[in-house]
This record gives sequence, C-alpha cells and structure tokens, in this order.
Amino acid sequence: RLLKMEEFFPESFRLDLKDERNAFFETCKEEEIWICKPNCSNQGRGIFLLKNPASVNALQAKLQSSEEHLLNKGVPCKAPKARIVQRYIQQPLLLEGKKFDVRSYLLIACTAPYVLFFAQGYVRLTCVNYDAASDDLMVHLTNQYVQKKNSLYSQLKDETVWRMERFNSYVNEKFRKTSGLPKDWVFTVFTKRMQQIMLQCFLAAKHKLDRKLGYFDLIGCDFLIDANFKVWLLEMNANPALHTNCQVLKDIIPTVVYESL
Repeated sequence: RLLKMEEFFPESFRLDLKDERNAFFETCKEEEIWICKPNCSNQGRGIFLLKNPASVNALQAKLQSSEEHLLNKGVPCKAPKARIVQRYIQQPLLLEGKKFDVRSYLLIACTAPYVLFFAQGYVRLTCVNYDAASDDLMVHLTNQYVQKKNSLYSQLKDETVWRMERFNSYVNEKFRKTSGLPKDWVFTVFTKRMQQIMLQCFLAAKHKLDRKLGYFDLIGCDFLIDANFKVWLLEMNANPALHTNCQVLKDIIPTVVYESL
C-alpha cells in the first residue's frame, strides 16, 4: 500500500521554489513553530526555528531582498539557496524528559536488480530536558555535533545514545500499559513502520538511481515519535555520520559498516 506523505512526513515547503515559498508564507500561523533546514548539509549547520511572526517576516524579507538583488544583477534564473521549512513536531515523545529521535539505516545493496536491507540503529537524546518554548537549539536538535556544545557533554555523552534494546525496555516499562501498546512495540510496530516508510521513499526516488552493477549506498534515516506514538520521518541522509565517540556507537557503527560491505 502506498502511504500518503501526510501520514509520515511533517508538512514541508521548499524555499527555492517560488510557488512553495509563497504557499508557506500563506500557511504559516502565529501559534505554530517551523524548523528551517538547508539542503545538502549536516551536523545541524544552518538550522534555525521560526517561532513567531517577526522571525517569519524577517525570513520573507531576506528572501525577497535576495531575489530582487539577483534580478537587478540580471540573473533571474538563479534560485535562492535550497532550503526547506518543515512543520515542527511540538509534542514529541520524551525519554526521561528529553527529546530524542531514532537513526536507522537503509542499505541500497544493489540497483540491478534492486536489493534493499534494513538495519536497526540507535536512539539519540539531548543533554537537557525538553522545552518547546526554548530558543536553545541544543533542546531541539539531537545530533551529537550540536550536543557537544553543551558544557556537560563530556560527562553525559554515554547517556545521549541508547541501544534500541534499552529503548524497547523503557517503552515496555513506562508506556506499554498507560498507552495500550503491544509488548516490544519498538521491535514490532515501530520497526515495521520505519521499514514501510523507507520503502515508500525508495520507490519515490528509484528512478533517479543509476542501475549499474556494483553501485550501493548506505542511507541514514531519522525518525521522530510524537506523544501519540505516531512515527514521523524527519530526513534521509546520504552521508550518515560514522563516528564512534561513545560506547554504544563503538558497538553499532562498525557492525553496520561491516555488514554493509
């Protein structure tokens, strides 16, 4: 069954396309938070939140000014820098009061014929407790590069990455009864949903892939679970981080690389 995008992907707009850009500024309402991300970047670079009308108006004015500058220079065909704005999930599920997301892997092992594999990854948590009203990106972004900026990171780093087994046990203990979840929800319902979403994304993009023997790629897929246990795909990374700066990653990353090869 083909999934509808709104079933798993937060509403998003491309700012480099005029129609989508205009649609975003018409859609954006005062009480909503949006997250703005650059294309082809990593480590949280260039990400910022739009939390009020003033920040939205400032972005709109900046984009308009940039577009007018290009037109005045006689280069009307050059589009603004590729960015997306994505509706921010304001009520994420929390682990011990902290925001988290899940990095799992899609291995496109072959394109002639198509062969795909799924691998469980790990859970990434923030160092500090979640507060939707906070302006600190360390509260909102879970990747290690951003969390390293916290002065307590060296003491907390092994608590910012959980194995999926620990996540599963936590959900069983804290949420299974209160939320009416089946036992081992993480390894059953959640895992199946991640696989469905990955397959959907692959089917949407496979026509862009070169069909040549020997071509493969390892994709890092980031998922967020909201307070209602709905699973959202945040993004797919064609160049996932393979660093091993804490014990869980030292165990997981080499295995993922070895099995991929």
